Amino acid sequence: MACLIVTTGPRKGDFYRLGQHTNVVGRDENLPIQIIDKHVSRKHMELRFDKDHWRYSVLDMDSKHGVLINATKIDKETVLNDNDCITIGGTTLLFTLKDFFDRKSALNHAKKIGQCLRPIATD
Repeated sequence: MACLIVTTGPRKGDFYRLGQHTNVVGRDENLPIQIIDKHVSRKHMELRFDKDHWRYSVLDMDSKHGVLINATKIDKETVLNDNDCITIGGTTLLFTLKDFFDRKSALNHAKKIGQCLRPIATD
């Protein structure tokens, strides 16, 4: 199953397994994917899993600063591709269809991909 790897921003180095359901991402403390970043809305974006087409998409939840996919601001639900970069506020997340069970493996994958990344420590 897919993962999000935080490549820049205050939570750099975190990773989240997405599962086969909808995930809300934002600053709110009750969210399973919480991004502490002053430019991220409480409920910033929604990641949806479409079981019929076996794919993920992202939707901006009327955030103040928007959602960018590969540096392009989205204005409607957008299907994600493997290794897309999602930017919300000052945070960049790498979306991957690969599933990782530990932080080190996820960060090594992000380093191999190398797009939209600043150096990531794997300690």
